[in-house]
Amino acid sequence: MNDHSRARNHLLAELPAEEFARLEPFLEHFSVEAGAVVASPGQTIDHAYFPLSGMVSVVALFADGLGAEVATIGNEGMIGLPIFLGADSSPFHLMWQLPGETLRIRAEDLMPALGDGTRLQKVLTTYSQAYFVHTAQNAACNGLHPVSQRAARWLLATQDRAESDEFFLTHDFLSFMLGVARQSVSIAVGDLQETELISYHRGHMKILNRPGLEAASCECYAIVRREFERLLGIGRA
Repeated sequence: MNDHSRARNHLLAELPAEEFARLEPFLEHFSVEAGAVVASPGQTIDHAYFPLSGMVSVVALFADGLGAEVATIGNEGMIGLPIFLGADSSPFHLMWQLPGETLRIRAEDLMPALGDGTRLQKVLTTYSQAYFVHTAQNAACNGLHPVSQRAARWLLATQDRAESDEFFLTHDFLSFMLGVARQSVSIAVGDLQETELISYHRGHMKILNRPGLEAASCECYAIVRREFERLLGIGRA
């Protein structure tokens, strides 16, 4: 594995060379497609993932089939925090929303690398705090802010992970992620398009005016972004 691949995940890039060298033999590099499931509610988590690109959605599912996204994870973090925190499962559904590449490691191989005083332990502890702020702020946002602001926040976070102004997105998927009716999402996207902040046609989303979209978002995007910058030096939400 070359240094460029390692540097594409912020957490791995923080490790000293000798510490990463001990971890490297256990890392498997592969590509993932949109829609691939990482974990289901209650399922044993066998692996941790360090994304190099793409984005995973963490979704709370309910018995009536409804659900809402509680967090997203890209190359700023790790999928599989329950392993680090001493649990072997999660009540959430995790799926790749944007295709990408990732490094994967088995839980039994990750645990020995988390000894007291290791850089990896310190980095994951700090990331856990940032992730907690991310999920807590999303919960508050979903309960208090209008759909239009939440949609703008979600598009900004997705653009960060896509590392592109363009990505594929349907109204149905966005309504599911936000936990609202499709009609509400259609109105919100239409308003953003009318003000020329985005363009959208048949699933093709393009961000036209990033500063304008940030102004249209609620303060939640900036709050989470500042926390990731403060704790991890990452300028994204």
